[in-house]
Amino acid sequence: MRDSIKQIKDATPFDDISGLKLDKDRVWSLEEIYNEEAKNIAKATIKYLVKPPSKTVAPFSYEWFQELHYEMFGVVWSWAGKFRQTELSIGIKAYLVPERMKNLSDDIEFWHKNRTYDTCEISARIHHKAVYVHPFQNGNGRFSRMLANIYLRQNGYTPINWMEDFISKENSLRDRYIKALKKADQGDYADFIELHRSKV
Repeated sequence: MRDSIKQIKDATPFDDISGLKLDKDRVWSLEEIYNEEAKNIAKATIKYLVKPPSKTVAPFSYEWFQELHYEMFGVVWSWAGKFRQTELSIGIKAYLVPERMKNLSDDIEFWHKNRTYDTCEISARIHHKAVYVHPFQNGNGRFSRMLANIYLRQNGYTPINWMEDFISKENSLRDRYIKALKKADQGDYADFIELHRSKV
């Protein structure tokens, strides 16, 4: 099924609904699916961002990354919480995903324990690395922003309001966001960290 909703540049193509768990007896538009995802994500938001989550609730472990994605998308998609095994137009090779997500968990633990960076910069680096890997079939941007926000909230900061409805469409904020991410891909984190700082 394809919908009239425009596919935006630098987003994961969204034309495969084979894993959809919603009512199979009706046709769903992409906008309706996105709205159902948003309802699911709202529950995770309440769990993790209303008050600072403990390290037991949000341990930033390899296994918890999968649990979090499932909590965000599991009502809607059968592949929620499962690392992808197919190639996407963006992100690393699928076979590298488990290793890189384990590395991310280890990095977070090291950065936090050794105060390698301040809290805002750690959140920006978490955000970028999760987007760069693109570990799941879809929902990677929202997952990465949630991950960074949980880290901020856990460490005494107010979560960033990324205005998901706005950032999912082509506009100046998305342009700045994508350009900063691409610079971070090349090892230059300055703009992406500054974007985080401007919103914290």
